[in-house]
Amino acid sequence: MMKHLWLLFAQIFTALLALIFILATFKPQWLEGGPFSGIADFVGFGDSISTITIKESHIDPSSPNPGSYHEAVKRSMPAVVNIFISKNNSNKKSKSKALPPQHPQIPNPEDFNPNLGSGVIVSPEGLILTNEHVIEGADVIEVALADGRKTTATLIGSDPDTDLAVLRVQMPNLPKPITFGKIESVKVGDVVLAIGNPFGVGQTVTSGIVSALGRDHLGINTFENFIQTDAAINPGNSGGALVDTRGHLIGINTAIYSRSGGSMGIGFAIPVNTARDVMESIIKNGSVVRGWIGVEPMNISAEMASTLKISADGVLINGTLKGGPADKAGIQPGDVLKTINNKPVSNITQLLKQISEVPPGDKIKATINRKGKNLEIEIQVGKRPGPKKR
Repeated sequence: MMKHLWLLFAQIFTALLALIFILATFKPQWLEGGPFSGIADFVGFGDSISTITIKESHIDPSSPNPGSYHEAVKRSMPAVVNIFISKNNSNKKSKSKALPPQHPQIPNPEDFNPNLGSGVIVSPEGLILTNEHVIEGADVIEVALADGRKTTATLIGSDPDTDLAVLRVQMPNLPKPITFGKIESVKVGDVVLAIGNPFGVGQTVTSGIVSALGRDHLGINTFENFIQTDAAINPGNSGGALVDTRGHLIGINTAIYSRSGGSMGIGFAIPVNTARDVMESIIKNGSVVRGWIGVEPMNISAEMASTLKISADGVLINGTLKGGPADKAGIQPGDVLKTINNKPVSNITQLLKQISEVPPGDKIKATINRKGKNLEIEIQVGKRPGPKKR
């Protein structure tokens, strides 16, 4: 009996499926919305989809995504501006910052006219920090804000030795100035964001990490102490902001190491503390005032020390400027300068930095080695001359 019932059920079910197949093929509209529409779709006979079900997120769209740097960008990006320049002499070309000839050249920003670089609003009074090479030789400097407004800027002063310049714009409702970070809190491996206008495509944010700190001996500037980062920095980013994940300014993007003209993951930014010191000196004095003793120093290699039979601990004085502070103090070519105010001097970069930090007019005590004997010499520091006009 049970076997006959199953056979009857199977026959009825088969007939029903056949009927659905015929209707789905020749009269599909009869099945739409009907009790068999789900069955028709299930068995694959439906030829259209009238409704779909999508699972939507219930997360508040205003809440930040995990790992997002949106808040940092939101705080810092409005303070980053684009800088354009024009020159009366069309034959006079701006020089880009370049590594020494044995290294790949840093791209010339003029190749991407009319956008030459970026800058950062750092005060409610409209002061803007940027690179000196961005505005070098400019007759007119124009600044475009993130909101699209444009205005002309006045050059307050520049410092080619660090490749920094200070501009000022005067217009209502300026964006909130960027917040300065503390360089002491910056560590290798920290996530950083580079903000600028690469290749003139528009304001852009790239991310990376701090690859190294204290990079020098690159031959870019006289005074070097760069933050190295792999955040993409391209022509047009020069003078823009390098910020931390809080949106605080930690550097001014200034140069890249490149074979192609674009980013290769090696970019350099001037630390915020250097930028701040230079800016404050320019505002106060019209230029950066640095100490100077008038010597031609040379780093000492082990081979040089062995050949010349001189101390390897220090910097060789290859020459002195006649009538300069060192010459007046009795320093002679061939002397090895070992310490300044009891602080060791191991290379030219260190020597320039230590001397530059001494106010002109102050006296320093220098230890030199002359023909194997250490001597103490007092030098009255002078004012470092400004760089020669390019």
